[in-house]
Amino acid sequence: MTRETISTCTDIQLPLQVADASSLQWDDQCDVLVIGWGAAGACAALEARARGADVLVADRFTGGGASAKSGGVVYAGGGTRQQRDAGYVDSPEAMFDYLKHETQGVIDDATLRRFCESSAANLEWLESHGARYAHSMPPGGGKTSYPPDGYFLYYSGNEMVPSHQGAHPPAPRGHRTVGKGQCGAVLYGHLQRACLKAGVRALVQSAARRLVLDAKGRVIGAELWCLPAGSKAAKEHARLAARAERLQNFAPSYCDGLRRKVARIEQQHARPRLVQARNGVILSTGGFIFNRALIAEHAPKYRRNFKVGATGCDGSGLRLGLTAGAASDRLQQVSPWRFINPPLCWPKGIVVNTEGRRFVNEEVYGGTLGYPLCEEQGGKAWLVLDVRLRRDAIKQALFGGYWWFQSVPALALMLLKVRKGRTARELAGVTGMRPELLEESLRAYNAAARGTAPDPVGKSESSRQVLDRAPFYACDISVGNPIFPLGALTLGGLKVDEDNGAVLDGQGQAIPGLYAAGRTAIGIPSHLYISGLSLADCVFSGRRAGEAAAHAGQHTTSQAAPLGAPA
Repeated sequence: MTRETISTCTDIQLPLQVADASSLQWDDQCDVLVIGWGAAGACAALEARARGADVLVADRFTGGGASAKSGGVVYAGGGTRQQRDAGYVDSPEAMFDYLKHETQGVIDDATLRRFCESSAANLEWLESHGARYAHSMPPGGGKTSYPPDGYFLYYSGNEMVPSHQGAHPPAPRGHRTVGKGQCGAVLYGHLQRACLKAGVRALVQSAARRLVLDAKGRVIGAELWCLPAGSKAAKEHARLAARAERLQNFAPSYCDGLRRKVARIEQQHARPRLVQARNGVILSTGGFIFNRALIAEHAPKYRRNFKVGATGCDGSGLRLGLTAGAASDRLQQVSPWRFINPPLCWPKGIVVNTEGRRFVNEEVYGGTLGYPLCEEQGGKAWLVLDVRLRRDAIKQALFGGYWWFQSVPALALMLLKVRKGRTARELAGVTGMRPELLEESLRAYNAAARGTAPDPVGKSESSRQVLDRAPFYACDISVGNPIFPLGALTLGGLKVDEDNGAVLDGQGQAIPGLYAAGRTAIGIPSHLYISGLSLADCVFSGRRAGEAAAHAGQHTTSQAAPLGAPA
């Protein structure tokens, strides 16, 4: 088989349709089958198991997915213990007020209120399963793309940006799981161990390729293609898959080759296994940023972006749902991340388009900056600094205690991918900008920095600094800059009933026996992303689907805790 004909995505097929469950000889049975063992799948499995269901969770790899590769940040507020210990006052109403602006009606107000009201309790629920959270805030006001080790509470969105603030004082809601390094693996490790301890059965290296439907259209199970446990093929599959995830940030093309080898092993060695789900099937396989065909079809502007996610983010859950008649929404919605903090002083520069015109408030969250950059500016923009601000930024990158993935690209951008001009007009000449527009952008910004005029894009006074010390520098923050990758993840998914996570068809009716959670479904972050919101939604939507699926049969227990409360 040639390289070109090997797809790295799960081979999704049309459903197997039978008269009823007794028409098949099943290889395994359970009450609830969870497809995808990332954070959403783990939370769904734990909730269903706590309510008495026999739960089986299946994953194409060994679990974790994008959740394990994340920073382990959970967006939580409304008055968490960590917020109180850090001296901040927050309430569900204040959290709702802020998120109402960020979510822009992607979910109903009632759902958003439930999310905010259960937020603190869901964080405690994670703690009851072993995760830890602390109240230490990073230096510099608590605003950064990701806190240094030793700091676990921070402003992870646009809470401090005037245009995004509501009537309530801002509060930090980014709760980073306590651990070293990128803490997504720490959080997921706790969830995975909790699943196994609770009696959730796991089928790893088992990809769901098609659903099983009865004559009434109810989803009654799925066909999994499984590698033989403990076999040489399974061990090589795990080794190559882990290597691809580990090296994705450094050698994406090489990792694509590893994924083709992984797919070849699956084609040659996986065998079908029919699993009956008496109560229902929960789809929780993540988004589809690694599915080139879906990106080309729905979000072609993001084909060049660095992929934020894991190999399993190939849209398999989405595609399984569609084969059963599910409706999808916002598949064109992608969150591109262009962070310019740290260095802490970078937002005091100005971001301009290829003509030299400012188009965004530089102090906003990286996803809020990246979206207009990709959607409106063709993925091209410059960060303009003067010599004083560039010198300060280099010092901060060298000695600010940032992560290597923050400081190294920043230094490379300022030292290697940079254009220089003795005047703004000369800088425009070497970058292709229109001189009069760049000069006007600087003139208007400097007037705001001096306090003689309002800032044209609404930047806070604390984030302004006069740029008048020559020479001037333009740093290329475009999507095509290889030394300063602009990552992206998908936000769209299957439409679900917001009360229970049931997947909806084109007429808005629930498909019996089918649920979805996490980035496979439309959820809290499906408009624009802010750090921690996806993991928080994995907990919220995962527990919601797990509870509903467990209650779909006669397998509840009187000891089960109410949704949103610690176990």
